[in-house]
Amino acid sequence: MKLLAAIAGALALTGCVTPYAGSNGLYASPIGNAPVTANPTPYSAALVCMSNYARATGKPTPRIAVGRVLDYTGKEDLEGGRKVTQGASLMAMSAFAKAGAKLVERFDTSVSELELKYSNNKLIGADGSASAEGAEFRQILAGEIPGSDYYFVGGITELNSNIRSIGADAFIGDLDAADPKGHAGFKLFVINVGVDLRLVNTKTLVVEDVISYQKQIVGREISAGIFDFANGNIFDVGVGERAMEPIQLAVRSTIERAVLEMTSNLYGVPNSDPCGALAEESSSMVASTSVTGNAFTLPNGALASDGDNRSDPSRWNVDRDKGVKAGLRGRKS
Repeated sequence: MKLLAAIAGALALTGCVTPYAGSNGLYASPIGNAPVTANPTPYSAALVCMSNYARATGKPTPRIAVGRVLDYTGKEDLEGGRKVTQGASLMAMSAFAKAGAKLVERFDTSVSELELKYSNNKLIGADGSASAEGAEFRQILAGEIPGSDYYFVGGITELNSNIRSIGADAFIGDLDAADPKGHAGFKLFVINVGVDLRLVNTKTLVVEDVISYQKQIVGREISAGIFDFANGNIFDVGVGERAMEPIQLAVRSTIERAVLEMTSNLYGVPNSDPCGALAEESSSMVASTSVTGNAFTLPNGALASDGDNRSDPSRWNVDRDKGVKAGLRGRKS
C-alpha cells in the first residue's frame, strides 16, 4: 500500500495524464513556456551593419537568387535521419536578407508557375488595375519578373566526428563495504562541419566568389555520484550534465560568415571600420539593429513591421505582451 501511495503521489506531482480528455479537449498539457526568440549567430550583427552601411552610403543593392545548398556529407543516423540540416538554402536567404540584399525567388517557384499557367488559361480573375481597363482576367505582362544579378549555390561538404576527445573517470572509497563510495567522470569531444559556397554572375555564369569555411563544435559530459548505507537504508545518488554546441547553428554560422564576406566585396567594404563609423553617426540616421532579417514593406510604401521589434521575445506572446492581454480581457470563456 505504501508503494502504491508513493506512485500515486508522484503522478499527482507530475500532472494528471489520463485516457480521458479534459474540458479543454486535451489528454495532457505540454510543458514549457519559452517564447519565440531571434536566432542570431556571432555574424548576424555584422550582416545588419552591412545593410545599414549600404543604405547610408547609397550603394547599389544587387539582386540575389539563392539556389540549392545541399548536404553532401551523406551522414545519417539509423533513427534520427540526416545529421546536418537540409535547409541550408533557407539559412542563406535569411543571411542575405540581414545584409540588405534584394532577394528574388528561384528556390521554389511552383506557386508562381501554377499561377502563370492559370493566368495563361484565363482562369484567374482580373486584378484591380486590370479590371478598370475592362479586362476580365489577369493579364500576363512581358518583363514583369525582375532578374537576378548573382546567384548563391554550394553545399555542406564535411561532417567529421570525434576529431579529438578526452575523458577521465574516478572512483573513491575504502575497503569497508559499509563506508560511502563516490565516483566522478568528465568527457570532452570535438567535431566539425565544413561548407563550400560560391557566388555566380547570373548573366555570364562567371564564378565571382568562392569561399570554403569550417567550424569546430565542442561537446561535454560531466557526471558524479555517491553510494552509501545509512541506518539500514541504501542511498545511491547521481547527477550529471550533457551539453553540445548545436550542429545546425554551426552550419548557419559558416553560411552567414560566407554571405558576409561576399556582400562586403559587393559593397566594397574591406573591414569592420564602417560599423564603428555608423555607430558614431547613428544619432543622425535611422539604423536597424534587427538580427531577424529585413522588414516587409507594403506596396504603398508603408512599413508593415519594424525589424527591430521582431527581435523582442515578448512581442505578440499572450503571456508576455500587455497589448495582447488587454485585447483578451472580457472575452467569454
